[in-house]
Amino acid sequence: MSDYDYDKEVEAIRAYNQPILDAFHIWLKESGLADKTIKNHIENIDFFTEYLVYYEPLYRLDEADEGDVTSFLLDWFPRKAMWASVSSSKLNMASFRKFFKFMGVTGRLDDETVIGVLDALRLHRDDFLEAVEDDDSGDWW
Repeated sequence: MSDYDYDKEVEAIRAYNQPILDAFHIWLKESGLADKTIKNHIENIDFFTEYLVYYEPLYRLDEADEGDVTSFLLDWFPRKAMWASVSSSKLNMASFRKFFKFMGVTGRLDDETVIGVLDALRLHRDDFLEAVEDDDSGDWW
C-alpha cells in the first residue's frame, strides 16, 4: 500500500469514527457526567483511535476488541503517551468501560465483544497498571 493510499484510508477511518465519538459524547452528557470527565473520556478514546490506525491492518472503532484494548494498555499507551502513569491508565480503563458499554447499548458492537473487553479490563487491571509504573531503581542512566 502506498503512502497515499495509507493516508487516504486513515482519513476515511477518522471520518467514519467521528460520528461514533460524537454519539459517545452525547451519551456521556445525557448520563449526567461533568464536562471535564466527558472531555477526558473523549480524549482517551480519541487517542485510542490513533493506535487503531498506527499499524496495518487499520481498524475503525466499531472493529476494536479486547485484543486491541489489551495491546493498547500494555504496550502502546505506556510507550507513546508521555503522560502515561498509573492514574492516567486508570482513567483510560474507565473510559474504555464507558465506551464499550456505550457501543454495546447502541448496537454498534455485539455483546460478546463488549463482555470480552470488560472482562479483559477487570482481569488484567494489575498488568495494565504495572505497564505504566515508573522504574524507581535509578538504573536508567
